[in-house]
Amino acid sequence: MATAIEIFKHLPKKNCGDCKFPTCLAFAMQLANNKAKLDDCPHLSEAGRNALASSSAPPIRLIKVGSGKNAVDMGDETELYRHDKRFFHPVAFALRIADDLGEDDLYKRLSYVRSLRFERVGQVLKMDLLELECRSGDADRFAAFVKKVASESELPLVLRTKDAAAMSAAANAIKEKRPLLHGADASNLKEMCVVAKSCACPLTVGADDLNGLADMVEAVRKEGVEDMVLDPRPSSLKELLERCTIIRRSAIRKTFRGLGYPIYLSIPAGRDGMLMASTAVMKYGSLLSFEELPASNALPLMVLRQNIYTDPQVPIQVKPDLYPVNNPGPDAPLLFTTNFSLTFFTVMSDLEKSKVPVWLQVVDTEGLSVLTAYSAGKLTSESVKNALQSTGALERSKKGTLVIPGMVARMAVKLNEATGLQIIVGPKESSGLPKFLRS
Repeated sequence: MATAIEIFKHLPKKNCGDCKFPTCLAFAMQLANNKAKLDDCPHLSEAGRNALASSSAPPIRLIKVGSGKNAVDMGDETELYRHDKRFFHPVAFALRIADDLGEDDLYKRLSYVRSLRFERVGQVLKMDLLELECRSGDADRFAAFVKKVASESELPLVLRTKDAAAMSAAANAIKEKRPLLHGADASNLKEMCVVAKSCACPLTVGADDLNGLADMVEAVRKEGVEDMVLDPRPSSLKELLERCTIIRRSAIRKTFRGLGYPIYLSIPAGRDGMLMASTAVMKYGSLLSFEELPASNALPLMVLRQNIYTDPQVPIQVKPDLYPVNNPGPDAPLLFTTNFSLTFFTVMSDLEKSKVPVWLQVVDTEGLSVLTAYSAGKLTSESVKNALQSTGALERSKKGTLVIPGMVARMAVKLNEATGLQIIVGPKESSGLPKFLRS
């Protein structure tokens, strides 16, 4: 990685501020620390851009698998720890399907993959890819199998075989879908590179040790293939943690291009596999391929992934609005809560359980929970009043009452003065709402 001074030499030195930084030197310092991009400078010459392109490239190369709306992006990460900034591209989950399955079993497998779909705090959690493995040893059968699955599913595909002929037949049959080719190692490297170049698809490179993996990356680049995914082949939880950490640290801290690529991990079935998968989600896995993934394991893994890859500086929020619950009419009471997703969906679930028709006003608190927003001055009598006015809540509910969270009972007097509504203090926890509303 070039130093700030080396980068500064190639900048236009206008100090115009168009890059959102006060001086070109400040911009150079941000580039050196991977906190800015070359495209942020509109005045950079073509010569300067070419000179800086390699040094300013992200430490982990961005790899795209698939095409269209379901394409999966991997890599392009800049941090070792999510609290330093954030992790950008969530680890992708793939379920493996072998080409020796009968047609009925194949459709059951595809149906099962579609069923692994959950909703949490307004986000849909699901599988991201299918990995198709050539177990039959028949190149024509594998190619036909891949074409069939590609026509039945919109998910991006990983093609898994060490047979270059089988890989060529399958990859070229669906190359417009840009599958990831898995199976390159020291025994078939040149043949696999030829296939990857012919269909312009990314290639997974595997080795049993990191020195050998780095050497293979260099060999693949010499063959003209730049889009790669690394398979460090850990055989235990200890090896997985060590190898993934060394790869990420080498790429981020030392800018070692030989390991600056996303990480593929094959996850075995059983308890050990679940432990490895959980660790890989937290420690730098980019694509996890599961031999088996019961729904009871899929949900906690997807929730863990959602938590790790949520921007720690930006809470998950819902749209501030007036929400009808249980078909309310003009005689239904008003309640309010904040637009923090976890708070909203918890309150909404408890209101639906009550079977009592109500109107729920969601107040914009920049994604903070009720007590946090109140303490920070984001939830006030004025903000609640403005929210009710902006959504026309008082025209929808004629009852003249407003139920407020018990944790902010001290707002009652000021809310009454601001809105003219009768204020009723509700329970401190939303779990008490069903009993409270029915009584």
